[in-house]
Amino acid sequence: MTLRITELHAVEILDSRARPTLAVTLTTGDGRRIRAGVPSGASTGTREAVELRDGDRTRYGGQGVSTAVGHVNAEITRALTGRDFASAADIDQALIELDGTDTKSRLGANAVIGVSLAVWRAEAAAAGQPLWRHLAEVAGTVPRLPVPHFNVVNGGAHAANDLDFQEFMLAPLGAPSLPEAVRAGAEVYARLKARLAADGHTTGLGDEGGFAPAIDRPEDVLHLLVEAITDAGYTPGRDGVAIALDPAASEFRLPDGLYRVAGEALSSDDLIDRYEAIIDRFPVWSIEDGLAEDDWHGWVRLTERLGDRVQVMGDDIFVTNPVIIQEAISKKIGNSALIKVNQIGTVSETLDAMRICRAAGYTQMISHRSGETEDTFIADLAVGTGCGQIKSGAPARGERVAKYNRLIEIADTDPSLPFGLAGD
Repeated sequence: MTLRITELHAVEILDSRARPTLAVTLTTGDGRRIRAGVPSGASTGTREAVELRDGDRTRYGGQGVSTAVGHVNAEITRALTGRDFASAADIDQALIELDGTDTKSRLGANAVIGVSLAVWRAEAAAAGQPLWRHLAEVAGTVPRLPVPHFNVVNGGAHAANDLDFQEFMLAPLGAPSLPEAVRAGAEVYARLKARLAADGHTTGLGDEGGFAPAIDRPEDVLHLLVEAITDAGYTPGRDGVAIALDPAASEFRLPDGLYRVAGEALSSDDLIDRYEAIIDRFPVWSIEDGLAEDDWHGWVRLTERLGDRVQVMGDDIFVTNPVIIQEAISKKIGNSALIKVNQIGTVSETLDAMRICRAAGYTQMISHRSGETEDTFIADLAVGTGCGQIKSGAPARGERVAKYNRLIEIADTDPSLPFGLAGD
């Protein structure tokens, strides 16, 4: 099978935060039209692939992406159309070589990933397969329906409140199926809203659909989550509904290397102590970005202290980069990696990062970004790679729910697929 792109076109659209991103549409040699929407992050690692913004303050405050759109419609189109490629991976390689930088900074990672997402969809369609199954065949993985992780309380860069920790997630680890996991997330979310309202808190939403109450202590949020889980009739913990945290510690690290949480300055070891106290008291099973991306020595200690009790996940520190992940593995940093396709810029490199994680025994979680579109590629990616975990925000807002609804659709069309954490 060969792939031929006859037309390629990008357009500037809006993401879920009213900021520009782009959508890419390609037409294949057999007439199929394939579209992909590009996500965009708010809390970003410094070593992520570079999202190209125009910088023209007269348009969208400088956040426009017309330059990236132009790169797709001109240089990338000239390079890719009218040629026969053996695979989507070969097109990804052509994109990497065309850009010529380590960070996709010339063409823009947002331009490159938009084309890559569309190309992999096109290859699956040409093979007559659902996207998740095609990804599984290419990656050599066993498909699995993932446990959804619902971001139900937003702080940090995702909300206008004083909560330093960025995400508080519900993880229905004990659910018997994907639809039941989604139901648990939605029911606890509803009970949390009722409890917040009863306590006099706002029920306005942050960027990812979670509530953004005026609370600054993470322990107070965790107490509310445990109450909401119980209110909804579930058991707090790994046999029912557990909790996952994404403090996004790079966002609250001070210039002197300390961390500021709820007005208190903490050293790396102080913050690790606080995490240990949290997991002693609350049913927390996963901590993502518990320390800053450049605090590698602290990460070693964090992993040594908590790695046998919880999932110690790297996001900003790893940025879905195979080279960085391999280095972190060699230094025994973390035991899990968050996976975001636009952090590295192509689907092929994303699959490579996940392969390295699997070989080292590191778990993986597929993730959305704070700026999303209705595109559901990551739902198929989570199923196809069999990683067993996905986060796509709260069970609210169309761009978040689209991913969860896609998972429900996959579960319905193939009831034989296993569900749950990889290895269970």
